[in-house]
Amino acid sequence: MSADLLKDVEAKLDELIHLCNRLEKENATLKAKEQGWQQERARLLEKNEIARTRVEAMIKHLKEMEADS
Repeated sequence: MSADLLKDVEAKLDELIHLCNRLEKENATLKAKEQGWQQERARLLEKNEIARTRVEAMIKHLKEMEADS
């Protein structure tokens, strides 16, 4: 193998190593963001359920008030 070819292969390997490192960091960042979004989604679903329960209770109360009239 010639010295020039060996340098080219070494340069390409360095590029691949750099790319792999960058992609690993990007992947870790994306996983962290996904986890945050999943937690936010769970909080929003819980708030939605609480609101739905309260609205249903208000409707029931209003119907009872209407029936008493």
